[in-house]
Amino acid sequence: MVMMTGSLSIRGMVVWLTPQQGGRVSGPPEPDYDYDYTATAFLPPRTAEDGQVGIALRRFAPGAWRSGAEGILVPGQGHRAQQVVPGCVVVITEGVRPVGFFTVEEVQALAPDGTLAVPKPAEPAITGLTTIGPLPTDTPYRHSTAATRWTAAAN
Repeated sequence: MVMMTGSLSIRGMVVWLTPQQGGRVSGPPEPDYDYDYTATAFLPPRTAEDGQVGIALRRFAPGAWRSGAEGILVPGQGHRAQQVVPGCVVVITEGVRPVGFFTVEEVQALAPDGTLAVPKPAEPAITGLTTIGPLPTDTPYRHSTAATRWTAAAN
């Protein structure tokens, strides 16, 4: 889980709305090698009026109504922090009109220079339990024991 207080790198699945659903009249965008698709977006329960962010998408199949993609979310001016977690849906808009949905599968924070921010390793939680000693390295492989029993029972 990442709290969006800065730009985020996201990967997931984009689904474009058809013109009949109120999506783009020209159909899914046709990205090329030089340009990414850029638009605005929001994360429900926010709306296009109170939670708009910038989005840039790349590596999605040109002309496909549904495709894997990756992109960047950039918070708007005066934004409030928002949780971006795998499984959340980003509504892609052109202006305030929804044109697609991006389901997030992976999210990573970006450093101010645009590189991936590597999170600090989590400190081990203190549980009040003590370790008696290291686990033995010559522990028997339990699968072989179960396989032997299964074979013996079948005969």
